Amino acid sequence: DSMVFTKGNLGYLYGDADVKYGDLGIKGEQITMNLDSNLISSTFGLDSVGKEFGFPVFTQGGTEYEMKKVRYNFDTGKAFISNVITQQGEGNIVANTAKKNADNSFYMVNAKYTTCDLHDHPHFYLNLSKAKVRPEKDVVTGPAWLVVADVPLFPIVLPFAFFPFTETYSSGIIMPSYGDEMERGFYLQNGGYYFAINDYVDLALTGEIYTKGTWGLSARSNYRKRYKFSGSVNGSYLNTVIGDKGLKDLNIPGAYSVSKDFRINWTHSQDPKANMYRTFSASVNFSTSRANLNDLSRLYSREASNNTKSSSVNITQRFPDSPWSLSASMNINQVSRDSTVSATLPNISITMNRIYPFKRKKAVGAERWYEKISMSYSGEFRNSVNAIKENRFFKSNLIKDWQNGMRHSIPVSATFSLFDVIQISPSVNYTERWYTGGIKEAWDPVEKRNVVVDTVNGFKRVYDYGASISANTKLYGMYVPWKIFGDKVQAIRHVFSPSISLSYKPDFGDPKYGFYEKYSYRNEFGEDVEYSYSPYSRMMFGTAPAGQSGSIGFDFKNNLEMKVKSESDSTGFKKMSLIDDLGVNFSYNMMADSMKWSMINTNVRLKLSKSYTLSLNATWDPYVYELDKNGRPVAVDKLRVFNGKGIGKLQSTGTSFSYSVNQDTFKKLFGKEDASNEDKEGGEDSNANLPDDGTMGRNPNETAAKKSVFDTGSQSIGEFDDDGYLKNQIQWNLSFNYSVRYGYDMQNFDFDRMEYPGKLT
Repeated sequence: DSMVFTKGNLGYLYGDADVKYGDLGIKGEQITMNLDSNLISSTFGLDSVGKEFGFPVFTQGGTEYEMKKVRYNFDTGKAFISNVITQQGEGNIVANTAKKNADNSFYMVNAKYTTCDLHDHPHFYLNLSKAKVRPEKDVVTGPAWLVVADVPLFPIVLPFAFFPFTETYSSGIIMPSYGDEMERGFYLQNGGYYFAINDYVDLALTGEIYTKGTWGLSARSNYRKRYKFSGSVNGSYLNTVIGDKGLKDLNIPGAYSVSKDFRINWTHSQDPKANMYRTFSASVNFSTSRANLNDLSRLYSREASNNTKSSSVNITQRFPDSPWSLSASMNINQVSRDSTVSATLPNISITMNRIYPFKRKKAVGAERWYEKISMSYSGEFRNSVNAIKENRFFKSNLIKDWQNGMRHSIPVSATFSLFDVIQISPSVNYTERWYTGGIKEAWDPVEKRNVVVDTVNGFKRVYDYGASISANTKLYGMYVPWKIFGDKVQAIRHVFSPSISLSYKPDFGDPKYGFYEKYSYRNEFGEDVEYSYSPYSRMMFGTAPAGQSGSIGFDFKNNLEMKVKSESDSTGFKKMSLIDDLGVNFSYNMMADSMKWSMINTNVRLKLSKSYTLSLNATWDPYVYELDKNGRPVAVDKLRVFNGKGIGKLQSTGTSFSYSVNQDTFKKLFGKEDASNEDKEGGEDSNANLPDDGTMGRNPNETAAKKSVFDTGSQSIGEFDDDGYLKNQIQWNLSFNYSVRYGYDMQNFDFDRMEYPGKLT
């Protein structure tokens, strides 16, 4: 505001004064300059009520320092500063007294380094007894200690410290946060050190401590290699102490407790371009059941209320120029509610794609019949435990507590053509299971059921095999309507696809295989009952099926299409589906002693429109019902067709329908499209370079103010009208759903007609 010069070559500047010299600048309410000694000083001012204002701001090299007083020598480049505040890195340095050197470094006494926003009187800070500050580079200090709420924590003293400040990737100290937790006391949390290992990996080691004895350590690392992989690893250990140790011997529930929890989180993803033959991924979230509840940083997060956690690691290896592939996985599921763990460690799968082992490498002439024989292989090894308590998981016995086994499956098949119209497809399937043990069952007369009484260890081998052959063909029928009815319908085609199959599997319950055992017991009626069971039925891959089976299967499919003239089609014709599929299938079990015919299954599929297909499936019962000796209705070995009751009784059928409409449905129906879509689909706009935002010819400040209310940055929330207001558009959706089912009413039986009545639901 004013400038005064005196005879002693002194200059006084008042009211928002500003002096610049090279890269140096001083601002303040009052500035005094001595032109003889090249000294300049600045201080604050006082208003009418004695309040301080206009604090000096010293600027050099792009760094600002706010202070109360400064005295600077232009010749030496040195300065003496009182009550200085400067931001370095993510924190602020506050000092009562500081001395600036010619190299732009500062010496400070009793300084404070804090990340608290209230830097004049911070809630927490690191007290620096003596420090040297190099702006935007580092701070070196002598003895330093932490102060929280003006209380020095002298047990936590650093003999010296080094704080680097750089905008580049570098290591440094992580300042802790503080607080108070009712059960564990005051705490310091998430303080530690960050290691910038290299451009690909970093590491952060942090800890936490509570005044009532709780403490914890954690390590977090991120890694990334461009075009290869990326991921993160996070591990923590927390020793939680609740209550006072003096209450430990009083045996009061909840008065004093100590729990030790840990957590491991690992995520890993591979770039799709990294390796075309090998893929690896991981998503691990494993912890003790109370880890989320005891971790203060997660106490109010969604994780704390999540009762289930899952972890998985997967790797797949494909071998070039080979049909073989290998995959392995690890899966762990945890339920915090009951502290149980279910795990599969590991699950290994070996697969061989279909090969033709007898095909000649250099074929000459026609393909021979044995060259059409193909085979494949799949093997799976699994080691798992189900619902084991968390405290027993790492102490569990691999043989007693875990189930493990391996399954091999080898299908062999071929396809031959008979008379060029019938396809014959024989196949043989072999399955073998390996176990490290089995179970022994017995009858429990108290619970009146069979129970496991013992586990038998040792290598066990269970296998089964079967063979089948099928024949299928296609028959075509064509009908051309008379032209006297017009030429709109050109032709109707019927495709009939019959198929017959024969399959056989021996009785693996036969004692010669040794896959089943028997025991006898006396039931409640005093009758001796013999019960057969397999020691491997409760194993992970099951057992070989008991009972001989040999069945003939019949399957008939029909398709009906119509060819009509169409002006909208470029060919002038289009096909319409009258009946997309009309089929029936059933089977006959030659090895059964009775009830050899299966249920008859029928289905029909009609394409009513491009967006909707009607499907109906029905099951028909071919047998009649009679009363047993207890007066209950049971199906007997008598076919309805031979008893004057038709081929079958409709046992069940049903269908469902779902359709949704919204505002876009009617836009398409009436040909209305959004203006934005028309602009995208149309040609060039002659006004493309003009601002088409509804503000042309209007006050730009008015419409801009209205639009700014809805401004969300880069996200668009809608369109504005010509007045600058947001257009209102109500989103709506209407859905139609129905399902109909017809089936046997098993609660009622028509004793007059001797059959179950139908019921519509």
